[in-house]
Parts: sequence; structure tokens; C-alpha cells
Amino acid sequence: MRKQFELTAVALLLSCLAHLHVSAGKCPHAHVNLETGPIGIASHESCTLAQAPSSYDRAQVDSLDIDAVKADIKHVLTDSKAFWPADFPGMEAHAPEGHYGGLMVRQAWHCSGSYRSWDGRGGCDGARQRFFPEGAWPDNTNLDKARKLLQPIKEKWDVKAPGALSFSDLIVLAGDTAIQAMGGPVLGFCAGRIDDADGSASLELGPTREQQAVAPCTRGQGMCEQPLGQTTMGLIYVDPEGELAVPEPKNTVAGIRSTFARMGMDDKETVALIGGGHAFGKTHGACPTGAGNDPSESPSNPWPGTCGSGSLKGKGPNAFTSGFEGPWTSKPLKWDNEYFKNLVEYDWMLIRGSGGHFQWQPLAKPGATKQPKDVMMLTSDMALLEDPEYVKYVKLFAEDQAELDETFKNAWYKLVTRDMGPYSRCLGKALPPPQPFQRPLPPPPSQLPDFDAVKADVTSLLKADAENGAKFTHLAWQCANTFRATDYAGGCNGARIRFSPQKDWPSNKGLDQVLDLLEPIKAKYDTLSYADLIVLAGTTALEQGASPPLSIPFCGGRTDASNGEGTEELGPRSYMNVSVAISDNTKVMGLTPRERVALAGILRSPSLQRAAGYTDSWNAGGSPSKLTHDYFKVLMDNAWEPTKSAAGVDEYRAVASKQQRFMTPSDEGIRTTPEFAAAAREFAANELRFLQALAAAWVRIMNADRFDGPAGNVCDKPSPS
Repeated sequence: MRKQFELTAVALLLSCLAHLHVSAGKCPHAHVNLETGPIGIASHESCTLAQAPSSYDRAQVDSLDIDAVKADIKHVLTDSKAFWPADFPGMEAHAPEGHYGGLMVRQAWHCSGSYRSWDGRGGCDGARQRFFPEGAWPDNTNLDKARKLLQPIKEKWDVKAPGALSFSDLIVLAGDTAIQAMGGPVLGFCAGRIDDADGSASLELGPTREQQAVAPCTRGQGMCEQPLGQTTMGLIYVDPEGELAVPEPKNTVAGIRSTFARMGMDDKETVALIGGGHAFGKTHGACPTGAGNDPSESPSNPWPGTCGSGSLKGKGPNAFTSGFEGPWTSKPLKWDNEYFKNLVEYDWMLIRGSGGHFQWQPLAKPGATKQPKDVMMLTSDMALLEDPEYVKYVKLFAEDQAELDETFKNAWYKLVTRDMGPYSRCLGKALPPPQPFQRPLPPPPSQLPDFDAVKADVTSLLKADAENGAKFTHLAWQCANTFRATDYAGGCNGARIRFSPQKDWPSNKGLDQVLDLLEPIKAKYDTLSYADLIVLAGTTALEQGASPPLSIPFCGGRTDASNGEGTEELGPRSYMNVSVAISDNTKVMGLTPRERVALAGILRSPSLQRAAGYTDSWNAGGSPSKLTHDYFKVLMDNAWEPTKSAAGVDEYRAVASKQQRFMTPSDEGIRTTPEFAAAAREFAANELRFLQALAAAWVRIMNADRFDGPAGNVCDKPSPS
């Protein structure tokens, strides 16, 4: 009697949640008294997984006077401060005290260049460069001074337009403005980055215990491979002195190509970013004894410098940042293609610089009348001459300034914007059109289909075969679980699961046949997208799998991509063990452990598990169409041992069970990871709580990629009247 009452309570509760029309939904979150039934409905915080601080104001961000902020930045660029004197005083008439342009470009580069496509972590969104661990990276030495220079601008606009200018937006905008102030090209500016409260989202970038578990450097410092984004911990990509600090250019080529590919850059973009970035500013290594204690050792006064004395101790001519010394070009405050010309026009000699590191100085080629300039190159620069593809672009940019301009501005925008996700998360008055790396989708049709009719057609298919419900649920879950809260990529909007590479993943075997089942419904409605159909079919299957049926909100309006390009990085990630796998995948999706555990209890299809190489099912012949909490009882009430399926796939078999029961590695991760096991035990004990949690988590992950600005979701809007 009690169980019947609890299921009725769930039905009533979720029926209330579905008061919105099926073409628009609100993420559900309910307060239920388990003794008396539903007592009220409270809205979930949001469908979106991007969390904005209370000070964030979208309207202010969107209307921010970007030109006025840039004017403030331009003033800072030429206003030398005693705490960190600007480079190149007297070089340019408009900057008699020097110029901070190179410093601001470096800050934006290093803030953004931590992005890695393997799991979407890193990038400048969040401005975690201000905190541990990124703030203590050797590659970020003295960037605290750059932020100190910008702090008055941040404080000014916090008063003038509260909630409009995040530090992460300011860092990127300062880099853009510096480039433009020195004559360089900029494509535009995507505003809307949201500052993190601390550096916890960068812990997996390392060097930390979290990084060692999730993304270990198995080959040792200087030889790190993916999943890490760099070859050397604490640097953005490679050791500029050469692989393992050995100044052999040809040995550095592979590391450059690999690390830039981990950022999502091709060869042409790589060469443009290296040479374009090095068109500005200089390296600082005039002090052989280093920069002094880093922020982890001296938080209040990091990198004070160890050379010189008095007011210039560790500053100006005594500054140490990288340990190399000198500019790459003779006009380091002016944008041009001299960097590339210098590479090809001179011979280069290896020397040990004043900071004790190997670098390269130019020599006139035999018979040349042109005298060498007072410039230098790093081993990582010289490596561009050791690869036929890189050399091709070095020569192209040396000969064609316009080609460099076009390539650099697009590559720079990609570098500083890649972690922002789809175009729909960008705001501001300087926003360029959608770019290929943002994987733009066509707009939804002006008139959406009758989703009630679509749902009725799905119901007919559910009645035709008891396993169809589990197939539809699995299809929707596989379509949506590619979502990454780390860089807002993936999700079911676009239905790219229909194309390679996603359709070819082992976990998606057999889903083409499930799509075939839905094809007649798709063909029946002119404005029905595959993406909406996939999500609605899975939602309907869950609703009707419970007894009595549930009622789960559905938010339509998804559209379809024309191909699966750009989604290779969303593929399955390998981890050291199942506990790390379930924990990190959950974190990347932006879910709580409880939400992820609830989603593990969805309907499961024996035939799809067989197709993926797993033994039929955990429930040994139970109905795949019934949504209950039995999965959790079986998982937690049995001991499990590792084994292999007939197809040679890892799985877990119940020990001493009267029935042959099997679980996947993800299931084992839930059972053996404490915070996940706690939720599994809760759901095993109480079916009502499981169904509540599943309904909320399902709507949340299905709608997580439906962006409306940096911290909004289209499904949070009121339904059309």
C-alpha cells in the first residue's frame, strides 16, 4: 500500500511539473513530504549548468561600452608604473615612458592557452590565472603585475556598470586592445566570461594530486602527452629552450604540433599564433638568479626579483620572467611580419643568454649585405624551420602581410574564445559572426511541430515492442551525455550522434537502428528536428516506464547539424580506474554525484548492451521497459568481480548470485566510489526519491546545451501563451 501511494505521489508531483506546454519546459525541482505526499513545487535554479555570481548582470554585460573600456586600457598601456616599469621607454613617440602591450598580449595568451580539447578544461573563462595552481605556473611569472595594472579599470567599471565587466573579460579585452594599439588585427570580442571564486576548476590542469589522477604525465616532465595540454607542467605548451631543455630545434617540432593540436589548432594557426604573438614585446632574463619566490611561497609578494637593488630591484633592466632575454623583432611595439622575415633571412647561432638559458642570435648569411638586428629567437621559434609544413607558412607570412593579418586575427579569436562554447553564449557590441570552431547550428523554425502529436506517435512505437522504450532512452542519453560544462561543448542539440565520429563510437553501436525506428515519425513532421525527436522519445519512454506513468517536462526547439565535424574531442576518455572515470566524467558534465547516479537508473536495452560488447543485462531477464529502483538494489546487494564479456569487453559479474548478472565499469564506479555509492544506497532504499532525482537530472542534462547567453537557458523562459 505504501509503495502504491509513493508512486501515485510521484505521478501527481511530476504532473504538476508538466503544467507547461510540451514545447517549453522548466527544469524541475520538487519538495515532497514522504508521509503526506507533494506539498509544493519549487523551481530548480536553472537548466543551465553555468553558475553566475549574484553580482552578474547580463543586461549590463550586453550593453557594456566596450569602446570606453578599451580607452581606459589604452591609457594604462602607456602609463608606466614604478611597481613594474613598462618596457621600451623612448622607443615610440606616443609612449615615451614605455609600453605594456607585450605584457597584456602575454597575459591574455597564457590565460587562454591553458585550454585543452581533451576534456574542455582550461581557458580564460573564470580568470583562474589569479589563483592556484595556474597562478603559480612558471609560465605565468610576473603576470600578477599585469593584473595589478588592470585592477583600477576593474574597480572603476564595478561602480559604473556593476556586474558588467568580469576580470576574465578584462584580461582578454586588454590583450585585444594591446594588439590593436600596436597596429595589429582583431576579429572581435565575445563578452560574457564569468569569474570563478577560486582555482578549483583548474586543479586537473596541475601540478596537483587531482591532475595526477585524471591526467597523469606518464613519460615525465618535458615529455607529457595528452590528456595534458602541455609537454611541461607549468608551461602553456612546450619548453621554449627545447625538448627536455636541450636546444635542438628539430626535436621540438613534435611537441609544438601535439600541444597546439590539444588546443584545437592546425599548423597554419599554430605558426600564426607563435609568430604573431612574438611580434610584440620581449623576453626578460637579464637576471641569472631568477624571479624569487612564486605565489605558493610568497602570496603577498610573488616573484619580487633577485637582481639589482633599490627601486629597480627585480624590475626593468633587472627583471626575470622566462630567463631568456631580448625582443624577437626590431620594432616590438608595432605589428608586422618581421618575425617571419627574420627567421628566413638570417642564419642563427646558439648562445647562452644572460639569464643562463640557451637562445639564438642572428648572423648574416654568406654574401648578404644586410646586417643582423639586435633580436633573438628561442629554440621553439627555430623549430618552425625544421618542419616542411611549418616552413611553408613561415615563408607565406614573411611574404604576405595580408595573409598573416587574416590568419592571426581568426586564430587569436579562436584562442581566446574557444572555451566559451557556442555562439549563443557570447554577448556584447563587438561580437563577430559565428565562427566554425563554435559549431554553429541553424536557427529553429518559426513554427515548431505539435509535440503532443509527436509524443502520441512515439507512444505507439513503445507499445509495439517492449524494448523500444529502453532503446529510445539509451539513444537520448548517449546523445546528451557528450555535454561538457567545462567548455559548454557537446549535448544533443544538433543531433550529431547521427554522424561520424559519434555514431562510430563502440558505446553507440546499434543506435543507427534505433534512429531507423524513429525515421517514420521524423518524416511525418516538416519542422521536427532529429534532436527534438530523440529527446522527446527518450523522455516519453521514461514517463511510461514507471507505474503509474510519470510526467516529465520537455523543452523543444532544437535544430540539426548537417555533419559531425568538430566533435572528435567529445569521444570517450580513458582513465586510470573506474572510480576516477565516473568521478571525472560527472564533473566534466557539470552534474552532482547524486544526479549522475540517478541517471544510471534509466531503462537499459539488452540488445544495445550486446551490440556494445556487454553481456545482456544486470537484471537477468527482467523487463527492459519497467522503470524501477531494482537496478540499485541489485548493484548494492551483490558482490562483483571483474571479467570479460564474450566480445572481450570489460564488465563485472555478480559473485555467488543465483542468476547471471552483469554490470558495466561505470556501474562498478558508482558502487565503489563513496559519494556515488551513498546516492545508490539512498535510491535502493526509496523508489520515490530515485524517480524524483531521475526526473530532475534528466531534464537538466537534456537541456544543458540550450544556451541563452553566458548563464541563461532558453528552457528557463516562460512557455509561450
